[in-house]
Amino acid sequence: MSTPSEGTAQTIPGWRHIYSGKVRDLFASEDPADTRILVVASDRVSAFDFVLSPGIPEKGALLTRLSRWWFAQLSDVPNHLAEGDVPPSVADRAMLAQSLEMLPIECVVRGYITGSGWLEYQKSGTVCGIPLPEGLQNGDRLPEPLFTPAYKAPMGEHDENITFEQTVELVGGDRATELRDVSLAIYGRAASIAGEKGLILADSKFEFGTDADGTLRLADEVLTSDSSRYWDAESWRTGSTQGERMASFDKQIVRDWLAANWDQEGEPPVLPEDIVERTAGRYRELIERLGA
Repeated sequence: MSTPSEGTAQTIPGWRHIYSGKVRDLFASEDPADTRILVVASDRVSAFDFVLSPGIPEKGALLTRLSRWWFAQLSDVPNHLAEGDVPPSVADRAMLAQSLEMLPIECVVRGYITGSGWLEYQKSGTVCGIPLPEGLQNGDRLPEPLFTPAYKAPMGEHDENITFEQTVELVGGDRATELRDVSLAIYGRAASIAGEKGLILADSKFEFGTDADGTLRLADEVLTSDSSRYWDAESWRTGSTQGERMASFDKQIVRDWLAANWDQEGEPPVLPEDIVERTAGRYRELIERLGA
């Protein structure tokens, strides 16, 4: 199966490349009457807003498989999927999607405190401006899931955590409320499903767009290893170190290695083979645990 190399999109007969993000490549049909978008997940891996080298083998196929599974679990939530056959050359890593007006908000929901939320909490006792109880430790469950949006920065720039009030300024009060309520509802359902499989869904980010009728639709990927932190529930309860408690089924291995081997100045180093292999294994293990 051919896959795009880092930073490039493959050629797909009948489809015209229109955009590449950190991981996904978007294509428009060469038929002007066909308004669908072909969303192709590459094997590229990103961290700290950089696309790294090399990619993770079969990552695009694994992410697409997981997204399709979650879209099916959430079939009553309007989404971006469109009917039709995916081109054979990308059948395992692509989805046909409706053309949407994407909203500039990453809808992050946190059920546990870690990552950038933990860093902010240590400084100010808040996450995205939301006050939290004193005494929380990294990895602790929050009193209730929090909607902590981020502004989606252009390619090459850092996404920015924002407050709900700033979200209202960007998309309006009604839409901001809808984004918050839908995101929290999706997270709650997904966390329950993951819990039945012995997994903790620590946090996740969702992206939405609107169709021609103004309907809000869940878009891009959903609840994948790239957009979510999953932990093993038993390890979280019994682990004696943070590393044991919060060993996630995603690219955290990559983040940890970069943090220890790169000062985030200039271009990031090439990932070692064992880091690539271990990361691929965690992606596969999550799918097996979920039964996706």
